[in-house]
Amino acid sequence: MIREVKFESQDRRIKGIIEALNANGIKDIEEANAICEAAGLDPYKTCEETQPICFENAKWAYVVGSAIALKKGCKNAAEAAEAIGIGLQAFCIPGSVADDRKVGIGHGNLAAMLLREETKCFAFLAGHESFAAAEGAIGIARNANKVRKNPLRVILNGLGKDAAYVISRINGFTSVETQYDYKTGELKVVKETRFSEGERGEIRCYGADDVSEGVAIMISEGVDVSITGNSTNPTRFQHPVAGTYKKWCWENDRKYFSVASGGGTGRTLHPDNVAAGPASYGMTDTMGRMHGDAQFAGSSSVPAHVEMMGLIGAGNNPMVGMTVSTAVSIEEAAKAGKF
Repeated sequence: MIREVKFESQDRRIKGIIEALNANGIKDIEEANAICEAAGLDPYKTCEETQPICFENAKWAYVVGSAIALKKGCKNAAEAAEAIGIGLQAFCIPGSVADDRKVGIGHGNLAAMLLREETKCFAFLAGHESFAAAEGAIGIARNANKVRKNPLRVILNGLGKDAAYVISRINGFTSVETQYDYKTGELKVVKETRFSEGERGEIRCYGADDVSEGVAIMISEGVDVSITGNSTNPTRFQHPVAGTYKKWCWENDRKYFSVASGGGTGRTLHPDNVAAGPASYGMTDTMGRMHGDAQFAGSSSVPAHVEMMGLIGAGNNPMVGMTVSTAVSIEEAAKAGKF
């Protein structure tokens, strides 16, 4: 596909991009695009389909990352995901929060983790404030299991039973209604409603009343890896759930990798986060450091805010889906003998 290479803050990013490409034997972005096209891949389109409101720099970042993976000869999706992370990192603006935290590399490593058999259950810990977690979940569910021997279980765990039901119904997920006994700590599944067949219906969406029930859901599903949402309810739900569940995992000799999706700068304060004061994102940033094995930067959903952090214009949660989808397409191309 012939497209003009033009994207946001191109002048601030291009030096690092060219350096990363040259280090992998690729001249420029145009050649990277040609390498993808020769293998029958269109990462630009894959990115756009996952989160339609993403920025141009996000689409081109996946072209660059995919070309690096192809040039390295990555034959399996997990290896391809790690190589894609090199491309995402190359797009980080020097000196930015994303550059400092190596968020691009982190995204590649997270996707690789989800594509390996050791990870059995992945959770989006959400405030259910948007459908960004849904976008990421759909991208993972649709593609990860194409290359895994054992299917990856994907769940959404958020604050609010009504919200969980609505999100399930709109997206075709399975709504799981639970009841938590505060005296015994027992979690009961009251009702399951599957709203579609196929991969969307495999995604289980939970709504909790509070942190205790949220942690119980994590324990019940045996979550291995999670990523937090960070716009609505971060101080009331996501971060406390991740931190409390991590403590339980330590005490019960279980492995758990926690990703804090965002933080890094101030943003409009939601009324339900008043405990954090006007430094809402500063607070979520701090809480993320308490439990996070990896910490990303910017919003879990809003492309502009992630771009402000110096990464690319795509929400952190949809980005997980983008990386998994693109990496899987590379393994499929390898199996088809296209490179």
